[in-house]
Amino acid sequence: MEINADFARPVVAHADQLEWQPSPMKGVERRMLDRIGGEVARATTIVRYAPGSRFSPHTHTGGEEFIVLDGVFQDEHGDFPAGTYVRNPPTTSHTPGSSEGCTIFVKLWQFDMADRNQFRKDMEAELGAPVDGIASARLHEDARETVTYSRLDAGATLRSDASGGIELLVLDGAVTVDGQLLEKHGWLRLPEGHKLLATAGAHGAKLWMKTGHLPFARPPAV
Repeated sequence: MEINADFARPVVAHADQLEWQPSPMKGVERRMLDRIGGEVARATTIVRYAPGSRFSPHTHTGGEEFIVLDGVFQDEHGDFPAGTYVRNPPTTSHTPGSSEGCTIFVKLWQFDMADRNQFRKDMEAELGAPVDGIASARLHEDARETVTYSRLDAGATLRSDASGGIELLVLDGAVTVDGQLLEKHGWLRLPEGHKLLATAGAHGAKLWMKTGHLPFARPPAV
């Protein structure tokens, strides 16, 4: 399966307008943003857990990165409320689920296979002091990518000309990029050489962004 698999082209997806698709596990549905592969895939997805649903125990051979968008995600390592950013690198394992239900934004098979840096962060707690109407936090950085979280006041503009591509998810509020409105759960991917100018709407915006990673996009090594 290939969805938005040409990483040399800009892509915009309004995730809340996409149909939910069933996963192999009852009570767990997904909206696919990009994907290379079948059930084992390099994938970027929004996943919804119904109350009481859970996956079977499994190991993340290619690593897993996610943000809890709403509700509380749970596994044997604890409870992860909305606003939590998590990195589970290759070789980690868990049994994910949610007693009350939750929605997460998740990226699979996109790690350096030697990465063993596992952590969770409260994104709001990581924010620094605002500069020109933008408070930002660097959530993760390595030789392949930089991951940030930003909170924009109304009218503030987030700029990036980072090499290696840019990916953006609107967590709350809205931004305008190249004349196009991206509201909550709007997703954008820009290839190498494209600049980002994202201007927040009247109620501000909360944004997750990753840069530098697109040259490393590959199918799963299985």
